[in-house]
Formats: sequence, structure tokens, C-alpha cells
Amino acid sequence: MRVAISTKKVRGEFVELVEELSGQELLNCYQCGRCSAGCPMAFAMDLLPNQVIRYCQLGLEEEVLNCRAIWLCVSCFQCYSRCPKGVDFSKIAEALRFIATKKGVDYFGPDQVAPEVAAEALPQGMVSLYRKESS
Repeated sequence: MRVAISTKKVRGEFVELVEELSGQELLNCYQCGRCSAGCPMAFAMDLLPNQVIRYCQLGLEEEVLNCRAIWLCVSCFQCYSRCPKGVDFSKIAEALRFIATKKGVDYFGPDQVAPEVAAEALPQGMVSLYRKESS
């Protein structure tokens, strides 16, 4: 996949909106990967939490709003507790879900969770998914 990076994208409206809604400074993340290493739902994500943040940093709006990872975050704050820079991925994921919903981006619901994923998922994850489905 070829991606064009520009100042307009990196410091564009999308990045500013994510930062405003989440209250997080995206450039504080230096991609150490601790958030992803501790995420209890990482096994089911198409992009790991640090990858979602990198996509946001690069202004890759379409790619990040169409990933399943933002809907799988269970807001357990494990990422936040591990982050040496205090970046809270759960707040970023919540902001991205809000933006995606407002743009009419389709997302999956509880009925679309594969049985094998549901069997391994933490109960908190399933409850969180149902909560997000009803938002």
C-alpha cells in the first residue's frame, strides 16, 4: 500500500479533531508498543492500538475510521497504565468511534462477532461492545 504523507494531513483537521475530542496529544506517542502488548483485545484487532495511533498521527482518516480495532477497545485503561507518556488509547478510540458514527461509517455489532472470538473475549469486552452498539 502506498501512502502519501503531507503536512496538510499530519496537522490537518482530522488530527486536530481527534486531539480535541480525546484530549490526547497524538504526537506524545512514540510507538513503544506497550499499549498493544498489554491490550486484552489485541488478539482480535486488525490494527493494534499503537498502529491506530500511528495512522491518526499520519492523518490516515479513511483507514483508521474503517478499522475494527476502534470498536474492540474495551476501555480497560491497561494501555494508559502502561504508557510512559500517559497517552490514553481508550479516549482516542472513543473519539474515533464518535467521528466514524457521525460520518456514517458502518461498524460491526454484537451479532457479527465470530463465536471463537466471543468465546475468548473478556466479559468486559462483550459488555463494552454492546454498550457501544447501543450508543
